[in-house]
Amino acid sequence: MMVRPSTAPVPPLVLIVDDNERNRRLAGEVLRAAGLATIDAASGRESIALAVARQPDVILLDLRLPDIDGTEVASRLRSDARTSGIPIVALSALRHAGESGSLQAAGFAGYLEKPIDVRAFPEQVRSYCRLAGA
Repeated sequence: MMVRPSTAPVPPLVLIVDDNERNRRLAGEVLRAAGLATIDAASGRESIALAVARQPDVILLDLRLPDIDGTEVASRLRSDARTSGIPIVALSALRHAGESGSLQAAGFAGYLEKPIDVRAFPEQVRSYCRLAGA
């Protein structure tokens, strides 16, 4: 008997970067319930390593991390040919962070405010996955 390769579509992979475990867990649960795959990191260094190794379709990146500032993480990812094409979305509780052009200048594709709206969040993230062709 011949086994056919699976033709099921591979769900987009989202890297969630946040030093707050509760935030990572909530975002991951909401996205997985909506059919996306997730991996997560609690620090900037860990997120860079995971982005290189796993090549996610989108990165949700907290701006305040314990080791490397989120803006610096984005800069490093943008300057690496292996990760430069991955959309990076700032995910932050910093009010008005997305209003200035500084995030766009730092290489972010967009901004989502915490706390997340669990109903709107999956589609918001999918819109960035589509930027990556996922």
